[in-house]
Amino acid sequence: MQLLWDGVAGAFQLLIKRDPLVLAAACRSIWISGFAVSFACLLGVPVGALLSQTRFIGRTAVTVLFRAGMSVPTVLIGLLCYALFSRRGPLGEFDLLYSTKGIIVGEFLLALPIIITWTHSSLTSLDSRVAETAITLGAGPVRRCWTYICEARLGITLAVLTAFARCFTELGIAMMVGGNVKYRTRTLTTATALETARGEFDRGVAMSLILLFMAAIVTVLIGGLGRNERER
Repeated sequence: MQLLWDGVAGAFQLLIKRDPLVLAAACRSIWISGFAVSFACLLGVPVGALLSQTRFIGRTAVTVLFRAGMSVPTVLIGLLCYALFSRRGPLGEFDLLYSTKGIIVGEFLLALPIIITWTHSSLTSLDSRVAETAITLGAGPVRRCWTYICEARLGITLAVLTAFARCFTELGIAMMVGGNVKYRTRTLTTATALETARGEFDRGVAMSLILLFMAAIVTVLIGGLGRNERER
């Protein structure tokens, strides 16, 4: 326990002094996860809406596949991306391995099933009167789809927050695809593992505190949005 208390005390000192290694890893983790989730939203929300509003052969299988994708281990995604981005892989010529772009692609694959599944669930749970009202008012397919998305904005927002939290705290993709290169691809999770293994326990705890703080923010936001929706 003494080691833990000493680590927490040292961690706060590093945070107060704005340790460059800690701040660099934190900023990099935020913008990498932000880009990955943004790209996942651009594709995932339309796909989720399409799955909820159209009928086609294999629709159930596709939905189940995306739901299963939510539980895929990050190391498996990292392994897949490594095979694709390595020199012998089909995407080796793009130099994505050991780069922030490669991590963004990996986290995009992690966030996409979450966005699609939650969007699909939110839209399918809408009151049937929403669709009836839109059709009665003469809304076209695009306008109806936009109306559905607006009505399901809470569920989609929760999907975005959940996907960001999952990407921000993942380790397997950042380690295998990014390579944990100092000041280039080192994120909070990979830096925490490295610094702890090197005996820099204070710095490892400092990075863990930032991870915990971000997770707490996402949890509070999700709880607040849920409470406001219930009150409405």
